[in-house]
Amino acid sequence: MLPQKPRRRGEQASSPQSLHPPRAALARRSGRRQFLSGVAASAAGTALVGCSSMPDGSYGTVPILPVYSGEPLRKSSTDRVMLGNTQIEVSRLAMGSGTHGYNGSSEQTRLGLEGFASLLVDSYDRGITFWETADQYGAHPHLKRAIAEVGRQNVVIMTKTHARTEAQLAQDLDRYLEELGTDYIDIVLLHNRQSATWTEECAGAMSELADAKQRGVIRAHGVSCHTFEALSLAARTPWVDVDLARINPAGVLMDANPASVIDVLREMKAAGKGVIGMKILGEGALSNQLDAAISHAVALDCIDGFSIGFRSRAELEEVQGKIAAV
Repeated sequence: MLPQKPRRRGEQASSPQSLHPPRAALARRSGRRQFLSGVAASAAGTALVGCSSMPDGSYGTVPILPVYSGEPLRKSSTDRVMLGNTQIEVSRLAMGSGTHGYNGSSEQTRLGLEGFASLLVDSYDRGITFWETADQYGAHPHLKRAIAEVGRQNVVIMTKTHARTEAQLAQDLDRYLEELGTDYIDIVLLHNRQSATWTEECAGAMSELADAKQRGVIRAHGVSCHTFEALSLAARTPWVDVDLARINPAGVLMDANPASVIDVLREMKAAGKGVIGMKILGEGALSNQLDAAISHAVALDCIDGFSIGFRSRAELEEVQGKIAAV
């Protein structure tokens, strides 16, 4: 069964477009462009683009980043936004589950089954209706527990697969449905594609996902990319309904410098793809510049929303407050 409009506790945020006259909207767009240009200048010349962490877990020297100071954007983490042309409506902020996620574990799953499931339910109570995960993170059972609390029709679930062939994808999808305790998944992405020819290498999995969409087992399909070549190919590929892209103002763990990535994401948006940002805090590298990182994500005109992994309700509440303050 496809989702109904999510049940919400408390007042639903108004659409940002309905709050401001055209002149104010023009002023906000102008301020946003100037801000993003300043961010690009700050990030230019750094050695952080696409970097991995150092042996001590650091990311080298992150420059002091600008904080958005233009006209208030009046956006909220709980705004209802549409993912491109998919007709899938989500909260602007998504609950991620893969911080340092690999080998079936992440900082979120290490909270324990009850711990992370409770945090997901807390996020729903605070208006977050978009939950993002992947097979690699081992979080499907945690989402299943939380879904049982809030109701399947009230949240949008996005997960990811490393499958390349039809058989691998079919096997993964059957397992995901069981692990999540549902008969449909809203969005399934091919995970961590890096090749400049990933559409050829994953043709079987892409075909199986297209068939699953036709059968109503999934509502949309897409990809998450970890190289600029893969990202550029995703922008040119009509099969991609949704893209999960790495974006932050310092270029930490990104596919290229912010300006180059933003250009590609704008191309995706123009083509009607849903675009979701990730690595907003550079996997923690920008946690001491939270205002700059969050204001950058909120000001972007090339993404529909963004995903952040939280380890506590306090972290979630802090970021929700930062989003509302931009």
